Amino acid sequence: MGAFHVTIEIGDLGGRRFERLDALVDTGATYTWVPQDVLQRLGLEPEEKRPFILADGREMYYGVRWVGARIGGRFTPTIVICGHPGSESLLGVVTLEELGLGADPVNERLISVPGRLKRAS
Repeated sequence: MGAFHVTIEIGDLGGRRFERLDALVDTGATYTWVPQDVLQRLGLEPEEKRPFILADGREMYYGVRWVGARIGGRFTPTIVICGHPGSESLLGVVTLEELGLGADPVNERLISVPGRLKRAS
């Protein structure tokens, strides 16, 4: 699968302050990764720490918090990992699904995808 970047805006849940980021679309990542220095500029600090398994198998604890995420005209509350200052932003699957978006790696873009529901019996 090809890797590509998109512009995402991260901000407070009230939608008052946002910062634009160039994020790598990472469908192998559960959550979105936002550098801690970006969150601090918005006045957003970690709310708790959670364990994560890295690609090399190591377990690490990172701060997480709820933020507002915006791509195009779509907005959603989403949980993000507070990443290392200055690191690359990653757009993870949870945020993509909350926004109703999917990755089209061939054309290097995000596409609208319908939600899936199972009919209750």
